[in-house]
Amino acid sequence: MNQEPAKNENRAILLISCPERLGIISAVSNLLFSYKANIVQFDQHTTDPRDGMFFMRILFDLETLSESFGQLEQDLAKMAKDYPMDWRLSKESQKKRMAIFVSKMDHCLVELLWRVKSQEIRVDIPMVISNHPDAKETVEAYGIPFYHIPLTTQSKEEAERKALELLQGNVDFIVLARYMQILSPRFIAHYPNQIINIHHSFLPAFIGANPYKRAFMRGVKLIGATAHYVTNDLDEGPIIEQDVIRVNHRYTEEDLKVAGRHVERNVLAQAISWHVEDKVIVYGNKTIVFA
Repeated sequence: MNQEPAKNENRAILLISCPERLGIISAVSNLLFSYKANIVQFDQHTTDPRDGMFFMRILFDLETLSESFGQLEQDLAKMAKDYPMDWRLSKESQKKRMAIFVSKMDHCLVELLWRVKSQEIRVDIPMVISNHPDAKETVEAYGIPFYHIPLTTQSKEEAERKALELLQGNVDFIVLARYMQILSPRFIAHYPNQIINIHHSFLPAFIGANPYKRAFMRGVKLIGATAHYVTNDLDEGPIIEQDVIRVNHRYTEEDLKVAGRHVERNVLAQAISWHVEDKVIVYGNKTIVFA
């Protein structure tokens, strides 16, 4: 078992989004200075210098973080009244809890289990939920609880209720690692911008069944994958990460599937890494990623 690298117990991350307004950077910096915080990294973006939206990510060290965290949250809440802003403060040392949903295809699941075990992605996995029993042995070999919740059209509401009961209070976000079911708006409402999905980037050109077969018949030259947050609009949520790889006429249909699985694994892992490191801000149906 790899030993987990030590994390700075005094390091915190602050994410802010608000309408562009003169003095916001100074106000936030002065607040942190009043706590004797040391800014380690500062990233910002504005959609328009005059009338746009402003986004900011600050990584800072504060020796009294554990004692001052609550008061700093209160001060940020007060500041949000003067600068109407959305903000999120987190401790770098605090692990997020990630639930994984999977169906029969396990390439993304296995990739995530390995990356978490090797500390490439720093999260806890309290559970894996599946509508099929196929991955049970793989998951439990990592010491992670596996829950098989069968799902049919008639039982979907009950299956989601059972899943929500397992999730409540035990997870911070959910990853759909090739979970071949559509979540209901009721389910999604419990985890807004906290459900990450992966799909091949043939959409919408090859939407539906057998996309690689149809892509092969069309002689595609690029295949890829998209990781995004789940919304009520199927596969149209805010995009976190995308990638493509080049293929050619020598690729068989099976070759395309293998290449597609490879890019899906990497894109999903990268999106999760940015999410757990608090590098993503959702704005409308887009994301600002301070990568």
